[in-house]
Amino acid sequence: MAQRPSVKGVGDVVALIDGLGKITGRAQVIWFLVFGGLFLDAYSNAALSAGLGPMTSQMELTSTQVSILTATAPALAIIFNPVGGWLATRIGRVPPLLIAKVFAIAGALIAAFAGDFTVVWVGRVLVGVAYGIDFAVAMALLAEYTPAKLGGRLNLWQAVWYVATTSNLALALLFFNLDVGADIWRWSVGSAAVVAVALLVGQWLMLRESPTWLASKGRLDDAVLNLDRIYGIKAVAGKPDAATRAAAAAPAIGFRQAGLLFKGDYLPRTVLSSVISLAQSMQYFAVGWYLPLISLTIFGESFEKATIGSMVFNAFGIAGGLLSAYFGRRLGLRLSSAAGFAGVFVALIAMGLTFGKVPTAVAFLLPVLFILCHSAGPGANGKSIAALSYSSDVRALGTGVTGMVGSFGSVAGLYLFPQIKESLGLADTFLVLSVVPLLGMITCLAIKWDPMKAASPDEAAAQQATGAPEHAESVTAR
Repeated sequence: MAQRPSVKGVGDVVALIDGLGKITGRAQVIWFLVFGGLFLDAYSNAALSAGLGPMTSQMELTSTQVSILTATAPALAIIFNPVGGWLATRIGRVPPLLIAKVFAIAGALIAAFAGDFTVVWVGRVLVGVAYGIDFAVAMALLAEYTPAKLGGRLNLWQAVWYVATTSNLALALLFFNLDVGADIWRWSVGSAAVVAVALLVGQWLMLRESPTWLASKGRLDDAVLNLDRIYGIKAVAGKPDAATRAAAAAPAIGFRQAGLLFKGDYLPRTVLSSVISLAQSMQYFAVGWYLPLISLTIFGESFEKATIGSMVFNAFGIAGGLLSAYFGRRLGLRLSSAAGFAGVFVALIAMGLTFGKVPTAVAFLLPVLFILCHSAGPGANGKSIAALSYSSDVRALGTGVTGMVGSFGSVAGLYLFPQIKESLGLADTFLVLSVVPLLGMITCLAIKWDPMKAASPDEAAAQQATGAPEHAESVTAR
């Protein structure tokens, strides 16, 4: 009988997971259940987008009230992304995910049965809390569940986002054809509660705490148990190594330690992931979130045509999201982000110069180019690069801070787009927004760090703790 490997700390756990050639069985189910939370986040956002017109008419909302509703969830995420990261660092990765689903259920139901603007807003507040917590924690957990050689799979969250958006648009079209009238938005928003309940039950039954997080807390027996439960890896708990003893004795990482993300090797990583997250979020929520409006302009004043047009655009987002895993693996997350930003820049310039002046086919192809380049590059990488750039002790905090920066971009995009459009018109708005991907591209070319081309941050941290001479070389940004 082969001797079971001994687990003495985070480095051993990471090495055992990285040694897997693929994710199968229970691990595969768990992996997709975590992804399900990201599906819910996108679905909840799309639910409001698809039903915003009927809701505005039924409740006679002012433009200010509409802006408040659309910006509430991402605005709350500014606060609750880092809160989610803090919770995941303190109490583990799984409990915050379950808490987020409870908030999502409550928010969807309150909004769906609301009788006035204030109650709808309260529902969107709870959805924002869920969105902020879930996204920060899910990406950190996925990074810890995934073998290093399969790290590009994290980019599939972008395809999941567009699948969720398309699913809600399809449901909105179904409700429209069922003749539910102005209440179509209630069905659209309320359906998110059904998705959240299904995910809450599935995650509660199937998810297991991250073995990497458990090892970082010195809980080696639990880490070994979950390696077996998740992957079928048979190991034994050994004597804690120096890094594990130091981590277990150190104060828990919290907001006061967020400065660690802006020091030493972590500084360029934090800047790069934050800029990618900010720029991709701003360009998506300024343009991609308003695809129904753009569809109306291109295809005519019809709810059905606008919805179908948006679904077609999102289909290209799914394709781009699937391709992002390939490009991330072949080019690295940094260069694939730079290439994507370049494509988005070209698309926005072309849309600005030609909007309303070219045949419908050309007007259709330019938003397609935007969506493809966004989803295949920075749209996916903004979250993934943060999750892969930090060691386990600060990973959730890092994804939370990056998510917070990205949420600033969401709010800016949602607020600025209608303001600029109203004063300049749609064509000139595209030209103004083109500066966002341009700055994103320049940042990606200037900062050389890429987690797909460097040693695992956890392995690097373990080498540093043991005084291994190769540490400096392995973690230098390159």
